[in-house]
Amino acid sequence: MGVKTQAAWKVFSSNVFDYETQKVVQINSLKIGITYRLIQLGIVLYVAVWVMYYEKGYQAFDEAVSGVTAKLKGVAYTNLTDTNIGATVWDAADYVIPPQQRSAFFVMTNLVMTPGQTLRTCEESHDIAGNDCTSDKDCNSGNIVMLGSGVQTGRCVASTRKANLSVCEIYGWCPTEYDVLPKDFILANAPNFTVMLKNSIEFPRYHIKRRNILGWMDKKFLSNCRYNPNSEKMKYCPIFRLGDIMEYTEAEHKHIWNKGGMVSIHIEWNCDLDYNEEQCLPKYIFRRLDDFDSPVGKGWNFRFSHHYMEGNVHKRNLVKAYGIQFFITVYGKGGKFHMLTFSMNLGSGLALLGIATVLCDTIVLNITRKREVYRNARVDLVAQKQKNLKRDQLNPLRIIPKCRNSLGREIGSSLIADSNKSFQCLIKDKVQHCGESNAITYSTAV
Repeated sequence: MGVKTQAAWKVFSSNVFDYETQKVVQINSLKIGITYRLIQLGIVLYVAVWVMYYEKGYQAFDEAVSGVTAKLKGVAYTNLTDTNIGATVWDAADYVIPPQQRSAFFVMTNLVMTPGQTLRTCEESHDIAGNDCTSDKDCNSGNIVMLGSGVQTGRCVASTRKANLSVCEIYGWCPTEYDVLPKDFILANAPNFTVMLKNSIEFPRYHIKRRNILGWMDKKFLSNCRYNPNSEKMKYCPIFRLGDIMEYTEAEHKHIWNKGGMVSIHIEWNCDLDYNEEQCLPKYIFRRLDDFDSPVGKGWNFRFSHHYMEGNVHKRNLVKAYGIQFFITVYGKGGKFHMLTFSMNLGSGLALLGIATVLCDTIVLNITRKREVYRNARVDLVAQKQKNLKRDQLNPLRIIPKCRNSLGREIGSSLIADSNKSFQCLIKDKVQHCGESNAITYSTAV
């Protein structure tokens, strides 16, 4: 076997076939002792305060199954010079579109109305790209512009909405929409509209049901209350003023009422079911979701129409609605004491105490001044001891009862002579050469 092969085998065997056992080394050091106990104290506090108390590590949790509906109330009156709208009274049947959504609702606050549209030919809207023309050749009969309002007839006509502009004539719902928003939002009373949220939840694992209309609330209370997070009673009121919601989201300015936006209403249930179930109460959180500072795509709007017959003529009223889209989310978590969960978290916490030993070992063996001493005391190389023992066995010593050295004093309880007739005396834990006056004297640990 070559030298390289032997070296490789030595490295391989030293890494694969070594076996380590624990060795206890007691170090009397005030600094290390304090550090060790402080680390242990920190781990105990983490388990007791954070895991067990704050995170309730002794409980098993169940997520709530939830359902929520919204009911809006409020009336707005408009009396505009715009003949398309005029004097109108708006109630929830008009401004809540559609009447019901799943965990959401939309409130129209502004609009552009194009009433009495019929299917006929008329000029295309002046702000549709690709519909301007200089002659009939620029308008292809039967061509459909996807962002336009109908089918081109092949004629180029003068625009009545913008001077010195000609546009292609179309066949479609005429007159086309004139998309210009009023300076102020039309439903000026919208901030005073109210919404009542009805939320019911259940924790299936524990067969516990709760609702946000609490047991102590009666009809009189619900008819007068308005949500107020700073009031001990009113912070549980399920009726919200829209203007207040905007204030809670820090979005109270005309832009959201004028061009619309998106708002989140979050209902949170964090329940400790080990105590009175009546203490399982909702918490309401409001956030604005859209970014009104974005340069494009601001607000929230969509179009819808009302079709009707006038005589024998099919007509429709086109409405481009601007408003606020509310999204309702519900999260519920309920916990009860559970022995298995408690045991597992406690066991995990106790296991963390081993970190104290690891950290202190790192400090002792790598940072302290006496790290070399601690390393030697901590690790015993059995292979090296076996080698030294084998070497001693190759040079047997013979024991001689007792002697006096050349200096005239008694040494040890026995005298040892090796094969070379030189004398060695055992003195406690040391071996010392003695005998002839010219003998070499040294000491070593056994």
